[in-house]
Amino acid sequence: MIYIARNADVIPQKILEVALRAQEELENLPIDKRKNYIKSKSHIWRGFAKYLSKMSHGKCWYSEAKDAGANFDVDHFRPKSEAKRSDGLVDEQGYAWLAFNWENFRLSAQNCNRLNRDEDSEITVGKGSWFPLLDGSKKATWDDRCTNDELPLLLDPLVKNDLDFIDFDDRGLFVKSFFCVGLQARRIRDSAVIYGLNLERMREARFAAMKEAKDLYETIQISVEDLDVQGDQASMKAIVRQIEMLKAKTRADAAFSRAVRVQLQKLGASDLFIDRNMDAA
Repeated sequence: MIYIARNADVIPQKILEVALRAQEELENLPIDKRKNYIKSKSHIWRGFAKYLSKMSHGKCWYSEAKDAGANFDVDHFRPKSEAKRSDGLVDEQGYAWLAFNWENFRLSAQNCNRLNRDEDSEITVGKGSWFPLLDGSKKATWDDRCTNDELPLLLDPLVKNDLDFIDFDDRGLFVKSFFCVGLQARRIRDSAVIYGLNLERMREARFAAMKEAKDLYETIQISVEDLDVQGDQASMKAIVRQIEMLKAKTRADAAFSRAVRVQLQKLGASDLFIDRNMDAA
């Protein structure tokens, strides 16, 4: 998961105005007409997809996956139709008033947004309409839109502090860090399941990116040792190229760059190998 610094300036005014008009119409509808109206206007939030993509360098905001051949969904962080709080509790109205509010949109890989069955664990994962709240949290409604007072269980890529203590193990699994305990540990564990962040295909892709970075770092170390012996200019240029290749894997526009950075930090790699020039935050 990556922090996203949203930028309304990349969204054309026409797109924002269409969403605003839909919101104004929605506000005047009786409760029994809202769901069908929202469903009929799905093209509105889909129209934001490419602009949300620009904000994350073409990566899913939840998984950090980047695949030119994949379709991305525009997820409503707070579900627009119904909000599933637990296996036995569903708020039928959800957060209908946020259906056209682009600040509620998150760019999501379909595997994160849609329900999938994890063949290894036989657990159904994917966000779907899930939006659990922590115990004691206030709950926003159409008549009391106190979303700022809610305490969501799910990690939010728009909240920097939510991303503290995220780690990746040596198999490429999205996990909590060793020092993370209590409520935040629970949020990380449950978010990994609900967002499908450890589906086998996702784990394999993340692990491959981490392994490539580790292998390249070890190659650079060997090259440096050889340079001490040979000391020729060609070897030095080769090392510089290898360093630039490694730094490219840590850029904000590279798939799984957060996991790669964590891997390098565990290897004791200095910031020489981490490129922060394109960071979203």
